Amino acid sequence: MRAPRHALAAAILTAVAATAAAPSSASAGVGLGVFIGEPSGLTLKADLERRTSLELLFGGTTYEDGRGTYGHVTFLASPFAARGDSVVIPFRVGIGGAVYEAGDDAGFSVRAPFQLAFQFTRTPIELYAEVSLRVVIIEPGDNAGDLDVDGGGGLRFYF
Repeated sequence: MRAPRHALAAAILTAVAATAAAPSSASAGVGLGVFIGEPSGLTLKADLERRTSLELLFGGTTYEDGRGTYGHVTFLASPFAARGDSVVIPFRVGIGGAVYEAGDDAGFSVRAPFQLAFQFTRTPIELYAEVSLRVVIIEPGDNAGDLDVDGGGGLRFYF
């Protein structure tokens, strides 16, 4: 079980370094919250530029018929957003990678999420839903190349 933890630690360090090196502006925001679904965990979203952000999630998954450690890094772009008096509803698409426990080994997947969020203009809160296509790149057994769908919902607080 050492391989998944080392791989996850490397992914976390890479993500933290990328977040720290990201350009910031006066309007850049950082959101911290939870995501419930497949996978589930704590999420951090950092705005990079006007319509792009970097999202990190650390938690657990039920891949391989059991509970295991999971982490992902995703680059998100928001091509358009609907606006109302008290809410902004951005549509986001992204690309990223996920590292997770697969039995006694580590698995790696490429993920392409689609998010729909509700950002409230009077409070620093965001509710969002996500559906993500996941292609298995490395996993024990004959699972490489498998296509799967993950998803769930989340809540973020911005500061």
